[in-house]
Amino acid sequence: MSVERIEEVESGDETKSVTATAATSAALRYYSVAPGYRLNVRSGPGTGYTIVRVLAEGAKVPIWCQTPGTNVAGPYGTSNIWDNIDDGEYVSDAYVNTGSDGYFRPRCSL
Repeated sequence: MSVERIEEVESGDETKSVTATAATSAALRYYSVAPGYRLNVRSGPGTGYTIVRVLAEGAKVPIWCQTPGTNVAGPYGTSNIWDNIDDGEYVSDAYVNTGSDGYFRPRCSL
């Protein structure tokens, strides 16, 4: 959390200070799914979990956290890392161009 000091001018010459609290977070980044692939989004970190939707070719996804799961071979190598892209939605990191072969986001708490 950060605290910002804001000056507001009221009618006349009276000035009052207002303190506002604003949440600060790193800019949300989106990562590209491997070109030419429609990617299964699963309800958990593994191929044994239910497919909840399929991402279209050219999709980009946010990665909120990462967790170990089923080992998967894909265009970006073989990995057991699964990326959490939304509440209850995971994709294999082997299909997402993150620029990293390991964990770069916090571990998910399942």
